[in-house]
Amino acid sequence: MADIFEPRFLLASLHIEAILRSTTVARRKKTLKSVQDGVGLGDAYGATLERINAQDEEKANLATATLTWVCHSERPLQVDELCHALAVEIGETDFDPDNVPSIGTLLDYCQGLITVDAEASTVRLIHYTVQEYLCGHPDLFIKPH
Repeated sequence: MADIFEPRFLLASLHIEAILRSTTVARRKKTLKSVQDGVGLGDAYGATLERINAQDEEKANLATATLTWVCHSERPLQVDELCHALAVEIGETDFDPDNVPSIGTLLDYCQGLITVDAEASTVRLIHYTVQEYLCGHPDLFIKPH
């Protein structure tokens, strides 16, 4: 029965997160004003992706790569697996352990769209509707496989 309300709380959570990410009182008021009743999860996900892409290029690229791995993996990825996969650079012959991002960095750059399942030590999207949204917009990812 609680599952009925999960998307509603998810939407509220995304809106609150968007407001709190604003850096000044004026920007928070503007963000609060833009959050209207009736705005759906798709709109909230779209706005979150806009915030991700508004980060500097390196952060946005890392967030997009993270979402690509998590969304398109055939099984849940362990935290270390994801971090190490993101550290691999095309064209390099050696693995550089100094290139491994922290999970905290990934969580921050993905703006709340991913979470860590502490029991299984895996990374997942915050809700199945995120996967539906991302898969419904194939132009978001460049050659995920």
